[in-house]
Amino acid sequence: MKFETLFLRGLFGVCALLCGLTLIAMITAKPVPNATTSGHAVAAISASANANARTVG
Repeated sequence: MKFETLFLRGLFGVCALLCGLTLIAMITAKPVPNATTSGHAVAAISASANANARTVG
C-alpha cells in the first residue's frame, strides 16, 4: 500500500478511537455537586447577585 493510504487509515482509526472514548466519558460521567450554593435556592440567587455586582461595579 502507499504511504498515504496507510496514513489515512491510521488517522481514521485514531479519530474513531478518540470519538469513542469521548462518548464513553460523557455517558459515564457523574455530576459534581455545586459547593457554592449549599443546596438552597436563596443561596444560589445570593451568590449569583454577588458575582454580578462585583463585575458591574
